[in-house]
Amino acid sequence: VTTFNGYRHQEAADALAVQVRALKRDGALIVRDFLAPPPGEVLLDLPDVGGGEGVEGCSTAALFERFSREFRPLSASPGFPLQRLGPVDSPLAERVIRYRTTHRLAVEFVLRKDYRADWSTEVKEEYTYFTQAEFEALFARLGLRVVASTPIRNPWIVQHRFVGKFELRGLDGAPMELPPTNYIIVGERVRAGDGVRFDEGEPAERSGFLSLEHHRDGDRVLDLVRRPHLTIDMLPWFARGDDLFVLARKSYPRPILQCAERGARLLDGRAPTAYVTEPLYVFQQDLPLGLTVEAGLAERAGIGPADLLGMEPGATYYPSPGGVQEEVRSVLVEIAPHFVERDLAHVSGFSTSGVVRAIEARQLLRSAQVGGLPDARLEMNVYTLVARRGLDPGPWIGAELDLQDGPAPPGATDMAALARRPHRRRFVPSTEGSGFLQIRRSEFLERAADGSVVAQRALEYVVPGPLSIDTVATAPLRRVGGELWLGLDDYDLPAAQSFTGNSELLVAPAWRLPRGLGSLPRAIDHARDRLLAEYGARSGRVWELGGPYHPSAGVTPEAVYPLAVEVIGDVDGLRSLSWVRLQDAIDHLPLLADGHLRVVALRAAHALGLLGGGAP
Repeated sequence: VTTFNGYRHQEAADALAVQVRALKRDGALIVRDFLAPPPGEVLLDLPDVGGGEGVEGCSTAALFERFSREFRPLSASPGFPLQRLGPVDSPLAERVIRYRTTHRLAVEFVLRKDYRADWSTEVKEEYTYFTQAEFEALFARLGLRVVASTPIRNPWIVQHRFVGKFELRGLDGAPMELPPTNYIIVGERVRAGDGVRFDEGEPAERSGFLSLEHHRDGDRVLDLVRRPHLTIDMLPWFARGDDLFVLARKSYPRPILQCAERGARLLDGRAPTAYVTEPLYVFQQDLPLGLTVEAGLAERAGIGPADLLGMEPGATYYPSPGGVQEEVRSVLVEIAPHFVERDLAHVSGFSTSGVVRAIEARQLLRSAQVGGLPDARLEMNVYTLVARRGLDPGPWIGAELDLQDGPAPPGATDMAALARRPHRRRFVPSTEGSGFLQIRRSEFLERAADGSVVAQRALEYVVPGPLSIDTVATAPLRRVGGELWLGLDDYDLPAAQSFTGNSELLVAPAWRLPRGLGSLPRAIDHARDRLLAEYGARSGRVWELGGPYHPSAGVTPEAVYPLAVEVIGDVDGLRSLSWVRLQDAIDHLPLLADGHLRVVALRAAHALGLLGGGAP
């Protein structure tokens, strides 16, 4: 579209505008393409080894110099000026040449440097045209709500064509994150005058919706934020042939995920969406559970009592027990088939309260694997439903966890033994807090495509004071003689004691990240360091375990990055992990009440082929 129209980027915008006009309301426009980096200059280090003739045999550095002469041959002035800074010492190769160039040109080159057989065709094309911010702004102007904006780094390309093949640095010499291999943005068309984006306005006076408690364990004081009422997740479901459908609400506004404290991007570059797909839920008050769910489904989804075929308890878990006093209970509700698309009653205070829609259950799990399902509660509920029905959860489309055989784990145990461990009560109330958690309240302004404010509401949310909003949650894994093991931490938290009367809780090793890390690779390095220092676990390879998620989107903008960590050895640490067989952990899911542990264990088991159905 751009290459063969004079490399004019406006041609792409015009083409997208035509597609938007063809959409019905709630129709989706999905673009998967290359992504232009932000403006600026960079240093590009390229190996200068392999001095063969022509495109096929020349070095990567020589190919870049050829690229500087031949790129965009359909323009009036092909190529671009080359700034060669000379040889530098580098682990890439015996001889490495450093160039100074624009970030965009560096990305254009590294994305095509391996397409040598088709070089004459590839060099004509300009892969990139819009930056992520430009894509998002264009979608908003066209009347689309952005429900996903995700840079993608194909693991195979990163491993085989990026790592060790070039280095990208800032002008200060600091290493930069590898560029995305491609990009996906998804927008939904809304009614004229409905909101498509949010701005955070001025701070507002506290309302008291959230309250802050303090709990002491010796010298340790932990803050805990609480919101009222017990949350009941309702998961209506029905089968149609081999497909399993669940009802969820789409495009529900959660603007605190885009609060100023959150920043414009997550660590992996994706934009946190303010309109999310999440479970139907209700707060339980004085009615019994069955009547609460019955009334909730009638109000939220238009499903009357006559269409309810049966209910069963789902899972009970704490979405983010390190800082939020919240217990969620799910109820699986079999219903008569309802392929509904129903606007929810206006309960959000914004221009929309979402749409109830039937979604194929395994498609939701695939979405979570690529970061397309930001709400972790819906994912966990779907895993529970699929297992109860004895169904295969479908293929794992995230990174392949290629664990190598290693030494037997210290502290090996099983879930039955952990269930029998003595109860503990470590916390007493404290009048003084640690200052770690802070409750804020801001005005959020919802804007239409023309920028006008269509709704405004003040919301309370909690953020950490000294650290960032980002968390890494790890699944320490090891393979021993073909068996897979998972490392758990037998920890104590006041959230657990608040609900069960006892403080012990099996948790995933997880940490709030320091401010200013800025990239997922640096967060992974931080997780490696903490695993070694706190648990004495020496890590090998680390994989992203599906996309990031928000554990409690109505309370905090916290984003969690799940990681699978291969443990290859052990030294002395501050405390020890409890190692259980991964299948044993999956067979005892009710014991995994920490939401982060539940997510990483289920995703790891899925990735490693252990979820064949039948788990509790």
